[in-house]
Amino acid sequence: MECRSQCGACCIVPSITSSIPGMPKGKQAHVPCIQLDENFRCKIFNSSERPLVCGSLKPTLEMCGNCREDAFSYLEHLEDFTAP
Repeated sequence: MECRSQCGACCIVPSITSSIPGMPKGKQAHVPCIQLDENFRCKIFNSSERPLVCGSLKPTLEMCGNCREDAFSYLEHLEDFTAP
């Protein structure tokens, strides 16, 4: 499955504890990654600077659903489930 255009849910909803270029302490949940462009695409997608956790999150029908709202809902559930 390919990433949905104009989505960016996986770059907004989850918290990321590893360093991201421009966000050395990572990011909190529901905070858009600084590396998202105006089309909700990752500016460092093919870069070695991209965090490993980002590369390990692959789009699937289960995660992405049928629309952007489905992806947000699924990822919010995961974020809540894994919160300390």
